[in-house]
Amino acid sequence: MGKSGGLGLILFIIVLYGAWFCELGFSVTVTYDSKALIIDGRKRILQSGSIHYPRATPEMWPDIIGKAKEGGLDVIETYVFWNYHEPVKGQYYFEGRFDLVKFVKTVHEAGLFVHLRIGPYACAEWNYGGFPLWLHFIPDIQFRTTNGPYQAEMELFLAKIVNLMKEENLFASQGGPIILAQVENEYGNVEWAYGVGGELYVKWAAETALSFNTTVPWVMCAQDDAPDPIINTCNGFYCDAFTPNSPSKPKMWTENYPGWFLAFGYPVPYRPVEDLAFAVARFFEKGGTFQNYYMYFGGTNFGRTAGGPLVATSYDYDAPIDEYGFIRQPKWGHLRDLHMAIKQCEEYLVNSDPTHQSLGINLEADVYYKTPDDCAAFLSNYGSALDANVTFNGKSYFLPAWSVSILPDCKNVIFNTAKVVAQKSVGDATTFVESEFSVSNSSWSWYVEKVGVWSNDSFTETSLVEQINTTKDTSDFLWYTTRIEADEKKDAVLLIQSLGHAALVFLNKKALAFGYGYHDDASFNISQKISLEQGNNTLDIISMMIGLQNYGPWFDIMGAGLYSVTLADLKNAKQDISSNEWTYQVGTEGESLGLDKTDAANSSLWTHGTELPTNQSLIWYKSTFVAPEGKGPLSLNLASMGKGQAWVNGQSIGRYWSTYLSPSTGCTDNCDYRGTYNAQKCQKKCGQPAQILYHIPQTWVHPGENLVVLHEELGGDPSQISVLTRTGQKVCGHVSEDDLIPVELWKSNSDSSSQSPQLRLTCDQGWKISSVGFASFGNPKGDCGAGFTQGSCHIDVLSIVEQVCIGKEKCWVPVSTAKLGNPCPEVPKTLAIEALCTA
Repeated sequence: MGKSGGLGLILFIIVLYGAWFCELGFSVTVTYDSKALIIDGRKRILQSGSIHYPRATPEMWPDIIGKAKEGGLDVIETYVFWNYHEPVKGQYYFEGRFDLVKFVKTVHEAGLFVHLRIGPYACAEWNYGGFPLWLHFIPDIQFRTTNGPYQAEMELFLAKIVNLMKEENLFASQGGPIILAQVENEYGNVEWAYGVGGELYVKWAAETALSFNTTVPWVMCAQDDAPDPIINTCNGFYCDAFTPNSPSKPKMWTENYPGWFLAFGYPVPYRPVEDLAFAVARFFEKGGTFQNYYMYFGGTNFGRTAGGPLVATSYDYDAPIDEYGFIRQPKWGHLRDLHMAIKQCEEYLVNSDPTHQSLGINLEADVYYKTPDDCAAFLSNYGSALDANVTFNGKSYFLPAWSVSILPDCKNVIFNTAKVVAQKSVGDATTFVESEFSVSNSSWSWYVEKVGVWSNDSFTETSLVEQINTTKDTSDFLWYTTRIEADEKKDAVLLIQSLGHAALVFLNKKALAFGYGYHDDASFNISQKISLEQGNNTLDIISMMIGLQNYGPWFDIMGAGLYSVTLADLKNAKQDISSNEWTYQVGTEGESLGLDKTDAANSSLWTHGTELPTNQSLIWYKSTFVAPEGKGPLSLNLASMGKGQAWVNGQSIGRYWSTYLSPSTGCTDNCDYRGTYNAQKCQKKCGQPAQILYHIPQTWVHPGENLVVLHEELGGDPSQISVLTRTGQKVCGHVSEDDLIPVELWKSNSDSSSQSPQLRLTCDQGWKISSVGFASFGNPKGDCGAGFTQGSCHIDVLSIVEQVCIGKEKCWVPVSTAKLGNPCPEVPKTLAIEALCTA
């Protein structure tokens, strides 16, 4: 009797505190209804964020995940990357950055849930969409359709991951954090291209996923025909209008983009937080209950992991946590406040349907009732031009254009998406409060590669070969070499046509021309006037890949490399030399010699001298640097280089392409958040390289000398590169008397009129506020980053702020005349502070 009574009490507590018990390793059940996911009997509003484990180091994971939790997330979402987990058929790898089990356990230790997107297709701007290239060479295979060889391999990998998670007790029913799993990925966007085979494949993928008995729901994103009980979910910049394909399924958003990915040759895209918050609030206003930021932390495409074509090494994504692991303000802080405001409405949102009220043109309210006298409301102005005053429940409310106000008691606004009171960080991931360490000229060594065929493992064909099928992605490079006979010395025009992605041309071993495509179309032509010598002329072309295609129908069979080479004399008589005898060499000489490896650092192959060769193609450079002190992130500034890849202590920090500039137009300093967002709406750094700073994880360096190796393909000056570290950060805030009080201070049925707004400053990385550069209460001019100046009404509050903030990791300053003084009563007042955080 006593045992059964105790068991009943335990069961009651588990139902009441399901998530808490899950954190401690207790089994929980996960189901769903038309409103929400149900975790041990409790319907949940869930905020989620994507963090891809290989795009950071394991040492970074706990800090990033902790910041995600502090930012109000409940769930961490990640893809699983088949090509790195099974690089050779039947041989598996789960170590280092690819230790999936360790990552999931790290999330669990932080008390968060996991959405595991097994796929196995990922897209993710990841090389080949996450597929291993050996899959491509299986006879008669066709990817992502009803095809026996493909389905057999896909099922094997799904089983491998599911069983691995089960063996480690990581599903929620086993006491683990995994509450959702995903099969396939955005297939609905391309299903049309696969016909009936695609329709049957969707059904098969769903049945296969369910057969693994994970005991958690499965989802298919962007898949309107996802069979029951698979939940179809929305991906996009806005998902408020999305409706699941069954009334029994909850409204879920698996990819909400806080920015966009970066490609070489393109400006840097960003998304204003006011618009991002508007999109999230609208989603929950219209009945959504699960929302995921893709990405919450983007990280880095180390090595050759970047997809293609031409996806950059940085995968920062303008995410709330930047590439280096720093909190991006005000995005992180504004979204944190939004999450808290929505959480205040949870019991209303998951237990009732909204009552819609029109408040005017482009103005509306959605109200969720518990009882006729107990409700939560969202007031929206979805017009992109005009602010408005609306009347709701007999009370007037101000709604800026393109904004949502959240009223958890149908009376008091605790959050508006357009009113940002979170602190701002001055600069972004590319602007460090820096210490810069140059690598001196005298320490550089170099190795000049041979042009063309460099070993006896080359082969000959009387046609142009496709690059990916030839290299099998073991290298970015394939040499095409042939001879051109000329009966006399003459001029001609060489025309080269390529499927992509870039090519460097040599005539008689001298660099002649360079051509390249771009992300949206990697194909290109090179037309170059040449001078042929009498007799034999050698034509060497090195074709370059910059990431394998990762998206689109039948993307897996998209080719690369040269497909036509012709000569035309000055009278326009053409000679097609595509069917000449061509000799092929996979990779470069330096790759075969292992010059990127640490054990080659002392090789006699390297040349050392006082005259460092610069602006030379196909050259390797080597030097050392002493890592700066401190725990801050490091970056390598490669602005002076051309195109290539960089390694630090044998670890590839990714591809660089500093000479590929974005168009000079299309950017704006102040992008209007109002109105529908797209990836081209808000851009910066026009006329500049997409990226010049390359992340060096702190754990990849050690005390003393560290090896840096560059493979320069086009030409650059390594003497100008430098290592940077962030030693501090400037933070600032700008809060008025009329702004809302902090969301967490609001309590239902309490009088908040006695409370005042607060200006809150927080340092990252455990740094502390060491100085206050500006502090004024009144009507200060300017803004964070641009600098503040005193206005006509000014109260010097520097001493007050210093007393509250100096030496603290975080400080809160009330924005109140009672606390700060009131010498000009007729002037609406604002508090502005700019401070410096240092170690």
